[in-house]
Amino acid sequence: MRSRLTTLLFVLALAGWAAAQQPSQNDPEQNQSPPRSDRDKEAEAGESSSRDTRVDLSPPKDDAKNHPNSGVVATDPEAEPPPGDVQELHPWNPYRAMKDDEVGDYYFKRKGYKAALARYQDALAWKENDAVANFRMAQCYEKLDQPDQAVTHYQEYLKILPDGPFAKDARKALEKLKASEAKNETSKKTQSKP
Repeated sequence: MRSRLTTLLFVLALAGWAAAQQPSQNDPEQNQSPPRSDRDKEAEAGESSSRDTRVDLSPPKDDAKNHPNSGVVATDPEAEPPPGDVQELHPWNPYRAMKDDEVGDYYFKRKGYKAALARYQDALAWKENDAVANFRMAQCYEKLDQPDQAVTHYQEYLKILPDGPFAKDARKALEKLKASEAKNETSKKTQSKP
Protein backbone atom coordinates (compact mmCIF):
# COMPACT_ATOMS: atom_id res chain seq x y z
CA MET A 1 0.00 0.00 0.00
CA ARG A 2 2.80 2.32 0.89
CA SER A 3 4.58 1.75 -2.45
CA ARG A 4 1.40 2.55 -4.37
CA LEU A 5 0.98 5.78 -2.46
CA THR A 6 4.63 6.73 -3.09
CA THR A 7 4.26 5.99 -6.80
CA LEU A 8 1.04 8.03 -6.98
CA LEU A 9 2.70 11.03 -5.28
CA PHE A 10 5.67 10.76 -7.63
CA VAL A 11 3.39 10.74 -10.71
CA LEU A 12 1.44 13.75 -9.42
CA ALA A 13 4.65 15.67 -8.74
CA LEU A 14 5.93 14.87 -12.21
CA ALA A 15 2.63 16.02 -13.79
CA GLY A 16 2.74 19.26 -11.79
CA TRP A 17 6.31 19.93 -12.92
CA ALA A 18 5.39 19.30 -16.60
CA ALA A 19 2.42 21.67 -16.33
CA ALA A 20 4.65 24.38 -14.87
CA GLN A 21 7.02 24.07 -17.84
CA GLN A 22 4.30 24.84 -20.39
CA PRO A 23 4.05 28.54 -21.40
CA SER A 24 1.07 30.37 -20.04
CA GLN A 25 -1.39 31.91 -22.44
CA ASN A 26 -1.36 35.20 -20.61
CA ASP A 27 2.39 35.74 -21.25
CA PRO A 28 2.65 38.98 -23.29
CA GLU A 29 5.97 38.01 -24.90
CA GLN A 30 4.47 34.87 -26.40
CA ASN A 31 1.64 36.67 -28.21
CA GLN A 32 3.68 39.33 -30.00
CA SER A 33 3.85 39.18 -33.78
CA PRO A 34 7.27 39.45 -35.41
CA PRO A 35 8.37 42.92 -36.52
CA ARG A 36 7.51 43.79 -40.11
CA SER A 37 9.73 45.78 -42.40
CA ASP A 38 6.88 47.01 -44.60
CA ARG A 39 5.49 49.22 -41.84
CA ASP A 40 8.01 51.95 -42.68
CA LYS A 41 6.56 53.63 -45.76
CA GLU A 42 9.76 55.67 -46.37
CA ALA A 43 12.04 52.61 -46.75
CA GLU A 44 14.13 52.61 -49.91
CA ALA A 45 13.82 49.81 -52.44
CA GLY A 46 16.49 47.17 -51.92
CA GLU A 47 17.20 48.41 -48.42
CA SER A 48 17.50 45.95 -45.62
CA SER A 49 14.89 46.09 -42.90
CA SER A 50 17.63 46.58 -40.32
CA ARG A 51 19.06 49.64 -42.15
CA ASP A 52 22.50 48.59 -40.93
CA THR A 53 23.24 46.08 -43.69
CA ARG A 54 22.94 47.82 -47.02
CA VAL A 55 24.32 45.87 -49.96
CA ASP A 56 26.63 47.81 -52.27
CA LEU A 57 26.54 46.37 -55.79
CA SER A 58 28.54 49.11 -57.48
CA PRO A 59 31.95 48.18 -58.93
CA PRO A 60 35.16 49.42 -57.28
CA LYS A 61 36.49 52.85 -58.30
CA ASP A 62 39.34 51.65 -60.54
CA ASP A 63 37.62 48.49 -61.85
CA ALA A 64 37.51 49.68 -65.46
CA LYS A 65 41.22 50.50 -65.36
CA ASN A 66 42.25 47.21 -63.73
CA HIS A 67 39.97 45.04 -65.89
CA PRO A 68 39.60 46.79 -69.25
CA ASN A 69 38.02 43.87 -71.13
CA SER A 70 35.65 42.70 -68.41
CA GLY A 71 32.61 44.29 -70.02
CA VAL A 72 33.39 43.05 -73.53
CA VAL A 73 31.06 40.30 -74.66
CA ALA A 74 32.32 37.95 -77.36
CA THR A 75 29.78 37.84 -80.18
CA ASP A 76 31.89 36.19 -82.88
CA PRO A 77 32.83 32.58 -81.99
CA GLU A 78 35.64 32.66 -84.58
CA ALA A 79 37.27 35.74 -83.03
CA GLU A 80 40.44 35.42 -80.99
CA PRO A 81 39.82 35.86 -77.26
CA PRO A 82 41.78 38.60 -75.51
CA PRO A 83 45.11 37.45 -74.05
CA GLY A 84 44.80 36.06 -70.55
CA ASP A 85 41.11 35.36 -71.03
CA VAL A 86 39.72 31.97 -70.04
CA GLN A 87 39.58 29.86 -73.16
CA GLU A 88 38.68 26.42 -71.88
CA LEU A 89 37.52 25.06 -68.60
CA HIS A 90 39.40 22.08 -67.23
CA PRO A 91 37.99 19.85 -64.54
CA TRP A 92 39.96 20.36 -61.35
CA ASN A 93 39.63 17.81 -58.60
CA PRO A 94 42.75 17.20 -56.51
CA TYR A 95 41.09 14.29 -54.70
CA ARG A 96 40.51 12.41 -57.94
CA ALA A 97 44.07 13.20 -59.00
CA MET A 98 45.41 11.84 -55.72
CA LYS A 99 43.36 8.67 -56.16
CA ASP A 100 44.67 8.24 -59.72
CA ASP A 101 48.21 8.66 -58.37
CA GLU A 102 47.56 5.92 -55.80
CA VAL A 103 46.15 3.52 -58.37
CA GLY A 104 49.02 4.35 -60.73
CA ASP A 105 51.47 3.51 -57.93
CA TYR A 106 49.69 0.18 -57.47
CA TYR A 107 50.18 -0.69 -61.15
CA PHE A 108 53.73 0.64 -61.18
CA LYS A 109 54.74 -1.61 -58.25
CA ARG A 110 53.33 -4.59 -60.15
CA LYS A 111 55.26 -3.58 -63.30
CA GLY A 112 52.10 -2.66 -65.22
CA TYR A 113 53.75 0.44 -66.65
CA LYS A 114 51.18 1.11 -69.38
CA ALA A 115 48.29 0.93 -66.92
CA ALA A 116 50.20 3.10 -64.44
CA LEU A 117 50.94 5.63 -67.17
CA ALA A 118 47.25 5.86 -68.06
CA ARG A 119 46.34 6.56 -64.43
CA TYR A 120 49.02 9.23 -64.10
CA GLN A 121 47.71 10.86 -67.27
CA ASP A 122 44.24 10.84 -65.72
CA ALA A 123 45.69 12.50 -62.63
CA LEU A 124 47.10 15.27 -64.83
CA ALA A 125 43.66 15.76 -66.36
CA TRP A 126 42.18 16.37 -62.90
CA LYS A 127 45.10 18.41 -61.54
CA GLU A 128 47.13 20.05 -64.28
CA ASN A 129 50.37 20.72 -62.37
CA ASP A 130 50.52 17.51 -60.38
CA ALA A 131 54.22 17.11 -59.62
CA VAL A 132 53.95 13.52 -58.40
CA ALA A 133 52.07 12.44 -61.53
CA ASN A 134 54.72 14.07 -63.73
CA PHE A 135 57.53 12.32 -61.87
CA ARG A 136 55.81 8.94 -61.99
CA MET A 137 54.97 9.39 -65.68
CA ALA A 138 58.64 10.06 -66.37
CA GLN A 139 59.52 6.82 -64.58
CA CYS A 140 56.93 4.93 -66.63
CA TYR A 141 58.24 6.37 -69.89
CA GLU A 142 61.74 5.42 -68.83
CA LYS A 143 60.62 1.83 -68.15
CA LEU A 144 58.73 1.74 -71.48
CA ASP A 145 61.93 2.85 -73.28
CA GLN A 146 60.65 6.28 -74.33
CA PRO A 147 63.46 8.52 -73.04
CA ASP A 148 62.29 11.70 -74.82
CA GLN A 149 58.96 11.63 -73.00
CA ALA A 150 60.71 10.75 -69.74
CA VAL A 151 63.01 13.77 -70.03
CA THR A 152 60.03 16.04 -70.70
CA HIS A 153 58.20 14.90 -67.56
CA TYR A 154 61.28 14.95 -65.33
CA GLN A 155 61.85 18.54 -66.43
CA GLU A 156 58.19 19.37 -65.79
CA TYR A 157 58.49 17.94 -62.29
CA LEU A 158 61.58 20.07 -61.61
CA LYS A 159 59.77 23.13 -62.94
CA ILE A 160 56.85 22.56 -60.55
CA LEU A 161 58.89 21.49 -57.49
CA PRO A 162 62.59 22.35 -57.97
CA ASP A 163 63.35 21.36 -54.37
CA GLY A 164 60.67 18.70 -54.01
CA PRO A 165 61.06 15.26 -52.47
CA PHE A 166 61.92 13.63 -55.82
CA ALA A 167 64.08 16.50 -57.18
CA LYS A 168 67.34 14.70 -56.48
CA ASP A 169 66.09 11.53 -58.20
CA ALA A 170 64.75 13.54 -61.15
CA ARG A 171 68.09 15.31 -61.67
CA LYS A 172 69.95 12.00 -61.45
CA ALA A 173 67.60 10.40 -63.98
CA LEU A 174 67.95 13.39 -66.33
CA GLU A 175 71.75 13.11 -66.23
CA LYS A 176 71.52 9.37 -66.93
CA LEU A 177 69.08 9.83 -69.82
CA LYS A 178 71.09 12.64 -71.39
CA ALA A 179 74.29 10.61 -71.07
CA SER A 180 72.70 7.59 -72.74
CA GLU A 181 71.29 9.86 -75.46
CA ALA A 182 74.73 11.31 -76.12
CA LYS A 183 76.19 7.78 -76.18
CA ASN A 184 73.56 6.67 -78.71
CA GLU A 185 74.31 9.65 -80.95
CA THR A 186 78.05 8.94 -80.97
CA SER A 187 77.45 5.26 -81.75
CA LYS A 188 75.18 6.26 -84.65
CA LYS A 189 77.88 8.57 -86.02
CA THR A 190 80.57 5.89 -85.83
CA GLN A 191 78.30 3.35 -87.55
CA SER A 192 77.51 5.73 -90.41
CA LYS A 193 81.22 6.39 -91.18
CA PRO A 194 82.76 3.90 -93.70
